[in-house]
Amino acid sequence: MFDPFLKEKKEQKLHSLLRLHKLVLFSKHLHRRVKVDVYLLEGTTQNTSQPALLINDGQDMKRLDLINTLTTLYATGRITRIVTVAVHADKNRHQEYGTAEYLDYKKRGELAARYSQFITLELVPFLQKKYDVFIDPALSVFAGFSLGGLSALDISWRNPDLFLRVGVFSGSLWWRYKGVDKKEDNPHRIMHHIVSNSSKREGMQFWFEAGTEDETEDRNNSGTIDAIEDTKDLIQELKVIGYTDREITFRLIKGGHNFKTWAKIFPDFLVWACG
Repeated sequence: MFDPFLKEKKEQKLHSLLRLHKLVLFSKHLHRRVKVDVYLLEGTTQNTSQPALLINDGQDMKRLDLINTLTTLYATGRITRIVTVAVHADKNRHQEYGTAEYLDYKKRGELAARYSQFITLELVPFLQKKYDVFIDPALSVFAGFSLGGLSALDISWRNPDLFLRVGVFSGSLWWRYKGVDKKEDNPHRIMHHIVSNSSKREGMQFWFEAGTEDETEDRNNSGTIDAIEDTKDLIQELKVIGYTDREITFRLIKGGHNFKTWAKIFPDFLVWACG
């Protein structure tokens, strides 16, 4: 059956355990073609209850060592069958990622609402139809790195009917609607504001990572770099509205703001997501 959303599909067998569908989709919301890679374990059959993982910055999966990680975890029985969907970003990454409701103080994120519409109104329905995934929100995970992590969190937070698990690696939780002011710094962080003015999304679970060398900035001279402090402060905001340590995982690891560091901890995240 003809699908105007799907423009191209190539299938590639990576090895005995994994195959890849390389898709090109046309989004009416983003007004562009979007590359999407779907990683399937051999023997995957249609099953509406199988776990699925959506990842931002799909163009960087080689740097994340995704293929080897999935193969090793699956071969050793540490994760169940999972369909992994990696969405490529393009030159408009800093405009398509961010938060849908608010621009940052430099007017970045102008296309974040459109990207959210692409994910929720175009991509997820397509994947549900073609692969029988992202049907059960309790088994649906959305993850991202840096600004892509903020995007995954924002979209999940506003769509708990689609995603109830979210992974944020060195998330850009500093994203703010006003520049840094030493006298009143913290109130301007957008995601913290969104959470503190929301109610608990029942059943939602969170996995956060921050690196000891994510940055060197310490805007309030607290002795803790901003990346770690922003993550811990957001976790506290989540607890204020009712979440507990059972629903929030935080990993502080030695390393920087890069895929080399994230690749090291990614297996632990996958076990959390679908072990």
